[in-house]
Amino acid sequence: MGYQPFYQDVDMILKTLQAKCEPLGIKKIKKQKEDYLELVFFAKDIKQWNELFTGLLGPALKPAGQKPSALDLNLTREFRGIRSNQTLFAGKIENAAVLAMFWPWDDRQHVTLKLSARIKTDNGKE
Repeated sequence: MGYQPFYQDVDMILKTLQAKCEPLGIKKIKKQKEDYLELVFFAKDIKQWNELFTGLLGPALKPAGQKPSALDLNLTREFRGIRSNQTLFAGKIENAAVLAMFWPWDDRQHVTLKLSARIKTDNGKE
């Protein structure tokens, strides 16, 4: 089985996740597509963002400060991988596989959140 975007469903899931993020303070939406959302928040609020995504997707698959495993790197391949200082959440919401990645900026004041949602398919393609 592979994962593919089924845009009507994943678009609604990402819009719902964005709405859950808004009370925490979104500085900027960088990129928005049907199956992908990228936004920026302030690093000073990272604890609340971690709590939100732990509640939504479970504990971080790869917390910041931990070396990425082969699985972590495979899951994030299309997003240029994941580094030790970045956080990866992976889980399921409704019928979609969801990835949430926190990428801290070098300025230590901002963090990019990358969100991806895909629907599981039986055709084996991604």
